[in-house]
Amino acid sequence: MLDYPDTKLLIDGSWSDSSTGKTIEVVNPATEAVIGRVAHAGRDELDRALAATARGFAVWSATSAFERSKRMRKAADLVRERADRIAAIMTLEQGKPLAQSKAEALGAADTIDWLAEEARRAYGRVIPARGAGITQLALKTPVGPVAAFTPWNFPISQIVRKLSAALAAGCSIIVKAPEETPASPAELIRCFLDAGLPAGVVGLVYGNPAEISEYLIAHPTIRKISFTGSTPVGKHLAARAGAYMKRATMELGGHAPAIVMEDADLDLAIPQLVAQKLRNAGQVCVSPTRFLVQESVADRFVDGFVEAAGNVVVGDGSEPGVEMGPLANGRRVLALEAMIADAVERGAKVALGGRRIGNKGYFFQPTVLTDVPTDAAIMNDEPFGPVAIINRYGSRDAIIAEANRLPFGLASYAYTRSAAHQEALKSVRAGMMSVNHLGLGIPELPFGGVMDSGYGSEGGSEAIEAYLDTRLFTAANPP
Repeated sequence: MLDYPDTKLLIDGSWSDSSTGKTIEVVNPATEAVIGRVAHAGRDELDRALAATARGFAVWSATSAFERSKRMRKAADLVRERADRIAAIMTLEQGKPLAQSKAEALGAADTIDWLAEEARRAYGRVIPARGAGITQLALKTPVGPVAAFTPWNFPISQIVRKLSAALAAGCSIIVKAPEETPASPAELIRCFLDAGLPAGVVGLVYGNPAEISEYLIAHPTIRKISFTGSTPVGKHLAARAGAYMKRATMELGGHAPAIVMEDADLDLAIPQLVAQKLRNAGQVCVSPTRFLVQESVADRFVDGFVEAAGNVVVGDGSEPGVEMGPLANGRRVLALEAMIADAVERGAKVALGGRRIGNKGYFFQPTVLTDVPTDAAIMNDEPFGPVAIINRYGSRDAIIAEANRLPFGLASYAYTRSAAHQEALKSVRAGMMSVNHLGLGIPELPFGGVMDSGYGSEGGSEAIEAYLDTRLFTAANPP
């Protein structure tokens, strides 16, 4: 096992401690042991980072798209070369199994490659003029320095989408990465530095999230905000960005329905949905949460799901054979216990799990609740843990009504063999719907939500658009 590194701030191309020497402890969620420290940025560090990102933007925005693409592709290659080390660090600080951590690192490299190619294809256009001798051009130009705020559940993949899109567009960026999982983001960004990014193009800070976001969003240097996190915090930050007329991308919480119709292939649906539910211990914004199952197959689905989830190996993600690691912190354990107790008090049944495992590390049993009433807290607030809610419904209309009951609209899933059902499922209000497979989150596809789950896309060809201004240039030939 490697030694876990302490993490510094990246400002103007150099790694440094806080000027006050202040640090934050980093805890391994599998052992509850303090494994390292991360530097805490104060106002002085933020001011230096802002000055550096302004200089970096002047350099990077003037760098050709072809050269930006080359540097990004080199960074992607370095991420692949270092994937084992990055994965080991991520598992120590975040808890997910090593295989999932490595898949996240390799997926990040694919995202960098995809957006490196988009950098070379951020086309403007020539607009035919109404009169002779007039040129009309729609130009795509980088919006300016970016501030990005990211969570702990996917320490690399949540950053790399914002970072790569900004760099592809010609923007500089300051990343406020999660204090709970600081070292793997630092290793990701180190790959970009080693690929030859100029000083100031990328900055990395840690500290008090509220203080940093308030200061960066209000600062005139920053022209674009990107945030991934909870809906309440996202609404606050979006309002702050709006007050300063700054563009914002918001990837917020969800409460994903997973629809299982009576004609579904259960041998396909059950293992896929169990894997997706328990990935990263359910701490995934697109994790299926409300399983809406048609009555005639509900008993078979519950039995199969309980059996498969009950066989998942829970433990320290660094150990071989472990399929699900711990929750990120003790707060998540308490939150799940409270939600489950509330659901049971209101009439829900516990078909599997429902409790913390042991008293060391933040491990929680894979859990299945059935017959959960809609007034239970867990039916309305995202549990963000390894808890599946399985309820039964008689008709497709009732299922779709429940899928659309909440104001969230991020991910959704469905299993059916029927073309008619698939057509009807298009009425589910979600930014993403995946039918009969797990098809979300790959670089070439749009990724984002609607309604209270946010706005803007962080995938596909749409990802770069939020970092570009469209400007008109029109000129008439002199007489």
